[in-house]
Amino acid sequence: MASLQELKTQFLEYLEIEKGAALRTIENYDHYLTQFLEFAQKSGGASAPADITAELVREFRLWLNRQKTTVSGETLSKKTQNYYLIALRMFLRYLGRRNIKSLAADQIELAKTSERALDLITPLELERLLAAPAGNDLKSLRDKAILELLFSTGLRVSELCSLPREINLAADEISIRGKGGKVRVVFVSDRAKTALKKYLAARQDMAEGLFVSLEANDFGKNKKPAAEKSRRKKYWGKEYGNLDRHSIERILRHYVAKAGIAKKVTPHTLRHLFATDLLSNGADLRSVQALLGHANIGTTQIYTHVTDKHLREIHKKFHNKG
Repeated sequence: MASLQELKTQFLEYLEIEKGAALRTIENYDHYLTQFLEFAQKSGGASAPADITAELVREFRLWLNRQKTTVSGETLSKKTQNYYLIALRMFLRYLGRRNIKSLAADQIELAKTSERALDLITPLELERLLAAPAGNDLKSLRDKAILELLFSTGLRVSELCSLPREINLAADEISIRGKGGKVRVVFVSDRAKTALKKYLAARQDMAEGLFVSLEANDFGKNKKPAAEKSRRKKYWGKEYGNLDRHSIERILRHYVAKAGIAKKVTPHTLRHLFATDLLSNGADLRSVQALLGHANIGTTQIYTHVTDKHLREIHKKFHNKG
């Protein structure tokens, strides 16, 4: 019988090859399961699938609930704790399909969480952000194209980081392979297309990626140990030599500060803004679902409570008229 460590590796390979999971998803599952297996080993020497019991999972949940984040010192949110449980549940379901005796996946219930809040900035702040990369040097042109393309298409940052240099801008659209290997089409606005054309025209390199590092020390060196780099490269090597997610996030933070925005803004914030902009201007929910690449329309529905103009008009017309 294979050990839990060996089965974890097989599970990650299954996600990559058979399920077509996104590279970032595989990386996250590896992290969550590694944390659980290390806890299981320290708690009772669990090394086989049959050693995973309801009591062990209960103890792990208590341990998670008491962990503090390194940034704020606060305990892990229920949402973050659920990520660990979702990964473990998927792993147990995989073991069950292989008829390997272990805890049943349906015995793991997720913690109740509050309704998801959207991180949004105002239209004026958005315009300041998009205008922040104002120079004509290659770096400013690249960063301008990154911001415009994120807002124009609603791309996930992982999808942005997988784009090749050779994209057909004449068609005003790009085919994207998103979560689960599903392909969808996103559409490029005139502003984004103009920014991309200026950036690509200024490039003198032969790199295959669309958004690549422009200098050896661009946004800091990767300080991960060699063994960790090797492990990550096996599953999660960057496509076409593009900038990675962390580099895109650092670029965005730089321009958020430059634009004088005192809010947390991430690449996903621009995805939120893309969706709310469409819905606020009359787009239907199903179309926005398709453009975002959501498998479940319930995921798209988080945007409706901030964009329902009809409800706002009803309130204005009928509230406090007595």
